[in-house]
Amino acid sequence: DDDDGGDGDGDGDEDENGFVSIPADREYKYEELLDRMYSLLHANNPELAGDRKRFLIKPPQVVKEGSKRVVLINFGDICKTLNRSMDHVYAFMMAEMGTTGSIDASSRMVIKGRFPPKAIEQIVRRYVGEYVSCGSCKSPNTTLDKQNRLYFMQCNNCGARRSVNAIKTGFVAISRAARKKNRAA
Repeated sequence: DDDDGGDGDGDGDEDENGFVSIPADREYKYEELLDRMYSLLHANNPELAGDRKRFLIKPPQVVKEGSKRVVLINFGDICKTLNRSMDHVYAFMMAEMGTTGSIDASSRMVIKGRFPPKAIEQIVRRYVGEYVSCGSCKSPNTTLDKQNRLYFMQCNNCGARRSVNAIKTGFVAISRAARKKNRAA
C-alpha cells in the first residue's frame, strides 16, 4: 500500500495552479513525460500545440493571350492569400522570369513571353519561401516592413524577425526597338 496522497496511479496530486507534486522514487518513461508535456502545452497554449493548418495557395490560373503573352488571372487572390502587396510580388516575379509585364485593372498580371503554369507556380513557391514563411516556425502569418532601404519579415506567431534580400533584377535583354527609342529620347 503505497500512499502518496494521490489517486493511486503514482502521479501525485495537482495543486490549484495545475502543478503536480511528483514522488521522488517514481521513474518515468520518456514517452510518458513527452505526452504529459504536450497535453499541458495544448491545455495552456492551444495556438502553440502544433495543430497547424497547412498553408494553401490556389494554383496559378494561366491563360495564353495571343502568341507572345500569358495572363495570370488569379494574381490578386494569390497576393491577398500571401498578405503581400501586388507591387512586391510583381517585382519578384518579373525579376525571376527576366521579362516585363503589367497588372491590369482587374488584378490580373499580364506577362510578356510564354510561361507554363508549372513555371509560374515554382516562382510563387520561391517567393513564399523567401518572403512569406517564417524561418523559425515556418508559419505564413508574417508581415513585411521596409526600414532604411531594408526589408524585414516579422512573424506574428513566434515573434521572430529577420531581414530578407531585396529583389534583384537579373539581366533583361533590350530589343532593337527599345534601344532606338532610348537613343532618340
